[in-house]
Amino acid sequence: GDKLYCRLSINTQLLARVDHLMKVGKNNFRPPPKVESSVVRLEPRNPPPPINFKEWDGLTRICFVRKNKTLSAGFNTTSVHLMMEKNYKVHMSVKGEEVPKDFNIKNLVDAVLTESGFKDKRARSMDIDDFMKLLHAFNSAGLHFA
Repeated sequence: GDKLYCRLSINTQLLARVDHLMKVGKNNFRPPPKVESSVVRLEPRNPPPPINFKEWDGLTRICFVRKNKTLSAGFNTTSVHLMMEKNYKVHMSVKGEEVPKDFNIKNLVDAVLTESGFKDKRARSMDIDDFMKLLHAFNSAGLHFA
């Protein structure tokens, strides 16, 4: 829920273990900055998590455009619907399947968000496991971000 929580934060947590080592006072710099500094240690996760990073990045981009809005509001934009519908049709054609005649991307996205329990959640209050579950829910419904 921190105001600094963003895509960079979630991607860093996905790919590395982060430890705060110490604070560094502004008096240690010349000229002294107007902000406090910290030393952190980043240890890459080895092996990296088994995830499609393009899919992950696509999902987090949409979620963090307006991190204070609900996910339902973030996914309910024309540009997101157009991108997801295009990706859905590409993935269906790659699998050799036809797109259903009554296909409606808005209804499908809304159904995934509702069934997964993320419709009224906000990106700022979700952790890395929540984003993993959401990505899995979309991918299981045939919706992709890359």
